[in-house]
Amino acid sequence: MEKYSQFRDKGTAIAPFLPVPAPPSSVIWAPFHAFLFVFRLPFVVSISFFYFCILEWIPMGSAVKYGVLWLMLGIPGVWWVDLQVDGVKRGQLHSARDNLPKAGTIIASSFTSPLDPLYLAGIFQPIFTRSYPNTRRVERISLFRAILLAFSAPKRSPPSSAKLVALQHLTTENPHKIICVFPETTTTNGRGILPLAPSLLSAGGNTKIYPVNLRYTPQDITTPVPGGYFSWLWRLLSKPTHQMRVRIATRIYNSTSQDSPSKQTSSARASGSGYDTNIFDHPDFRNGVNGNDGHDGLMAVDVGDGDGVSADEQKVLDRVGEDLARLGRVKRVGLGVEEKIEFVKVWGSRRR
Repeated sequence: MEKYSQFRDKGTAIAPFLPVPAPPSSVIWAPFHAFLFVFRLPFVVSISFFYFCILEWIPMGSAVKYGVLWLMLGIPGVWWVDLQVDGVKRGQLHSARDNLPKAGTIIASSFTSPLDPLYLAGIFQPIFTRSYPNTRRVERISLFRAILLAFSAPKRSPPSSAKLVALQHLTTENPHKIICVFPETTTTNGRGILPLAPSLLSAGGNTKIYPVNLRYTPQDITTPVPGGYFSWLWRLLSKPTHQMRVRIATRIYNSTSQDSPSKQTSSARASGSGYDTNIFDHPDFRNGVNGNDGHDGLMAVDVGDGDGVSADEQKVLDRVGEDLARLGRVKRVGLGVEEKIEFVKVWGSRRR
C-alpha cells in the first residue's frame, strides 16, 4: 500500500479512499456464505425492481413504500442497532421530536455506502440531491440515482444537462419534504470526513440543517472506489448480518444567508453553532471576498456561481464537518474530490 501513501492525509495518516478489506472468514463457512448469497439475490432483485420500476411511480400510501424499503434492508440482514440524537438521553427517543429532521429541514449526511440513501429513504422519505465541489447549487436526483451515485466516479463539475437549483428554492417549493444533501460529494470508506462542498450555503437562514452520520459493522460494505457492483452485492448478501449505527447532531443554521436572523438582528448568533460575531459587518464579506482578517488567512474560493466562500461562510461548513466527524468518531481530512480522482486513476492502473 506504499503506492497509495500520497492519498493519506498528512495530518492524520487516514486514507479515506482505500477499500476496507472483508473480515477474515474460515473456508469451512464458504458454502454457507454462498448459500446466503444465492438465496437472497432473487428476493433483493425482484423487490428492488418492484419498488423502483412500479411502486415509486404510482400513488401509494407512504406506509407501503416504507415497508418495502425496510424489506430491502432486512433481507440482506442490515439491522439498525443504535440511534443517538444530540440532546436526547438514551432510551428517551420518544421525546426527541424537536431534535429530529422534519418537513422543511435539510439533512447533511455522510456518504459511504449505497445503503445510506436507502436507509434515509426508509426513515425520512427525503428529496435527494447531488452536490458538486465548485457550485452552491445542487441537482435533484431520485433515490435510485442516489444509490448509483455511491458507485459513481467523482466529478469536479456538473454535466451540462444537470438542472441545478439552490437549496433555499428547493425547500420553498417542497415545504412538506425533507431535503437530503451529501456535502462530501463522493463516497469514502467511513474513516474520515472530506472537505464539504459549498452547497449548504444556498440554504435559507431559517432552515434547520441536521448533520447525520451512518456507520456500518463490518465496514467492507462501504464503496470508496467506483464500480464493483457485483463484489459489493456479494459482501452484502453473503454475510448473515450487518450492523448500522446512526447519529444525528443538533440543528445548525446557515448564519450567512440573506434571510438569516443574524442578518436581521445584527447579532449574527447562529443557533446551535456558537458564532457570536456579526459577519455582515465585514466589508470583505459584502464584496464576496475575504482577506487576512484573523481567520488563518482563508481566501475566497471560486465556487462557480459568481462568488466565493468567505471565512465566515467557511465556518458554517466547518461546523457541519466537525459534527459529522464527531458523530462518526473519525477525523476530518484535507483530501477531497481532486485527490480521489487521482486515486481512482492510480487504482485503476494497478488493477489493469
